[in-house]
Amino acid sequence: MRFFTGLLFFALSVALQYVWIKYQRHIHLTNQQKWYGVNIDTEIKAATPSMGGVVFLLLGVIALFMNFSFDALIFWSLPVLSGLVGFVDDWLKFRTHTSEGFSSMSKLKLQLAICGVWVVVVLFRGRLGLWPGIYDAGGWIAVPFAFLMTAGTINAVNITDGLDGLAGGAFMITLGVMLLLIPADELNARIMIELFFMTAGFLFYNLRPAKTFMGDTGSHFLGGALAAMCVMNGRTFAIIPAGFIFIIEMLSSAIQIFTIRKLNKKIFLMAPLHHHFQKKGLDETAVTLRFWLVHAVGAVVIALLMMS
Repeated sequence: MRFFTGLLFFALSVALQYVWIKYQRHIHLTNQQKWYGVNIDTEIKAATPSMGGVVFLLLGVIALFMNFSFDALIFWSLPVLSGLVGFVDDWLKFRTHTSEGFSSMSKLKLQLAICGVWVVVVLFRGRLGLWPGIYDAGGWIAVPFAFLMTAGTINAVNITDGLDGLAGGAFMITLGVMLLLIPADELNARIMIELFFMTAGFLFYNLRPAKTFMGDTGSHFLGGALAAMCVMNGRTFAIIPAGFIFIIEMLSSAIQIFTIRKLNKKIFLMAPLHHHFQKKGLDETAVTLRFWLVHAVGAVVIALLMMS
């Protein structure tokens, strides 16, 4: 049954992405590149359809209704609602022909509202916790940690999505690491299979040279899925190993902003970190592959330490 579920979601993802890419090209649905970017392959990337994450939203809804339950509804609500925030952001960029959609503060307020309500729902469901042996499910003490780490994860994946295949490939590695961290019950197994194969279908078109980008829609969806899987299983701290490279990318941006504002100097040639290595002259594919490798090694090492 799991084999057919995986095959179905891969086929649906590949087919729907193909149709959606064709339609995006038909209506010229691309987003303008940021003027302060790395300025590499700018014309090619500016002409690439940029809302591949819409297919994630459709597949998330399909996954929910294929095996509907209250816990499945709670799980899928976070990536879908987060993805919708990203969708509005992407759509505003397209409509205004700029690289900016929502104001940063407006987007953050929406993210915090969604994450706050969602975490409280998980709390009352009795599934909230930090990590077995640290704090088990069911109490308010876990709420602030879960809230901040959920919102942070969504933004961390969004920040990482800057190179062909980087965020999608890293997320597939994350799902593999989660096999060490998350209980292998029927719901978790089904969701991880669905997420893995829908992401694989997207990556089929997203490897360099990318034929589509996931956009904020996709990165918000994947970030929400990563957070939901950890938090709903009473293992909020599992986000640390599972999201290893995403956290590094977010920290690199935070460090860069702090040092520029407070010390009037840059630590990196450009943030987030993957752009630093591009600025140093490393090929985009080489950066992506090395980041995947670092993510896999770092995530597994930390996961094993947490389990020991």
